[in-house]
Amino acid sequence: MRQIVLDTETTGLEASQGHRIIEIGCVEIVNRRITERRYQQYINPQREIDAGAVEVHGITLADLAERPTFADIAMEFVEFVRGAQLIIHNASFDVGFLNMELGLLGPAWGRTEDYCTVFDTLPLAREMHPGQRNSLDALCKRYDVSNAHRERHGALLDAELLAEVYLAMTGGQATLALDAGRKHDRPGGAQARPVQRPSSLTVVMPNAEELAAHEHALKAVDKASRGQCLWMKS
Repeated sequence: MRQIVLDTETTGLEASQGHRIIEIGCVEIVNRRITERRYQQYINPQREIDAGAVEVHGITLADLAERPTFADIAMEFVEFVRGAQLIIHNASFDVGFLNMELGLLGPAWGRTEDYCTVFDTLPLAREMHPGQRNSLDALCKRYDVSNAHRERHGALLDAELLAEVYLAMTGGQATLALDAGRKHDRPGGAQARPVQRPSSLTVVMPNAEELAAHEHALKAVDKASRGQCLWMKS
């Protein structure tokens, strides 16, 4: 399975009010492994950026003066995500902006959903953690994903964080240490270490409460993924 974790930065909050995308950031996951493939593009929105938005992402119109427009990068973006499943936190926001941008290019461009499927991690987080904060920052803290280097929002940085959070939420690792010579896929290239296995293993069976909690988590994942939870099919 090929998945693309995606985030955007924009000139404001409402596409319906003429706001535009100024950055797209994408991280590729293949078979539940974060790969080295990234797609990042800064975009000239050809309009002013709200002061509140600048406070969030720190990008000004002057920063984007020499950047391409969305029309210039639309084809390469579409080809990068084509056939994948997009993983987005609060997908209605980002997909709404993407569809607005595609719509401005003409009806022949269709909608985001014509090129790929979309999975929203926000409903999954709310299902798994009812009554709790489920922002990306809150999820990073909950799943022990370091965002200490995140002073402001950035589409690619947020996509990289969400990729790790998504894999943690759905019960898998970003990478596996298979041999001592293989580098970690995340930035920094930390050296993987061989797994040291004991000569004998003690098997500890789950109790009834743990089994019930496990079943609840699987049902939440299955519901959010519309019946695509592999563990429910085994």
